[in-house]
Amino acid sequence: MPVIPSPVDGIDLRYDVSGEGPPLVLLHGSVLSRAIWRGLAYLAPLGEQHTVVRVDLRGHGRSGTPHEASAYTQQAFTADLLAVLDAEGIGSASLLGYSLGARVALTTALKHPERVDRLVCLGGSAAPQRGAVDSVFFPGVIEAVAEEGMEAFCAGQGLGPEVTARRARATRTAFLAADHRAIAALLAATDATPGVPDDVLEACEIPALWMAGTEDHPRFEESRRAAALMPAAEFVPLPGRDHGGTLSPAQDVLEHVLPFLA
Repeated sequence: MPVIPSPVDGIDLRYDVSGEGPPLVLLHGSVLSRAIWRGLAYLAPLGEQHTVVRVDLRGHGRSGTPHEASAYTQQAFTADLLAVLDAEGIGSASLLGYSLGARVALTTALKHPERVDRLVCLGGSAAPQRGAVDSVFFPGVIEAVAEEGMEAFCAGQGLGPEVTARRARATRTAFLAADHRAIAALLAATDATPGVPDDVLEACEIPALWMAGTEDHPRFEESRRAAALMPAAEFVPLPGRDHGGTLSPAQDVLEHVLPFLA
């Protein structure tokens, strides 16, 4: 697994590369890691048509975990992503992100359009994020994680020690492995993320695909609005899905993503 230093603060950035074809970078959501793309059956079908780069975003997986909210700005995430592209000699790539990863992908496309071929935002948003982490997770999540750790994070989402379903157990295990101080800092930084101005979205000509679950509020409405503002974007609803269910099952997402990327 390649590891490079972040140009922002020198922390380790870890990622892997597989498949063959035009480059595609996969960016996971908060409190997850690059492992989700294999676990949820995205890696194999995407790797048949693309050179797939899976990144552990800072604060996640096996990348470095700074404990200051100032380390988790969109500018820091974007700089890390460009460093990975540079390390692999990739001039431009398509970006596919979920939740936090969607915002990182969007920011990169807006700030560095020459580096982005196509953009896929799953459960994403261009709106101000004040209060968003409470709505996505549960009220008071930042304080709970900072003071009580990842067990409190799991409990707030119904993933306590009593869960027995296979996926729920796997999710709980992944959450408990996270550094709670890094996650608290990340969530605080996310809550302070400003919105993208309408005129900036209107000026972005990169082809974009936005998808969100019909039960994922307010991400559904925010994704639909962002797609309407971007001149080369389309929006596809995912019937019956909430935010946590955006990616699974993969087939309904990939049936739109694969032809869009092609």
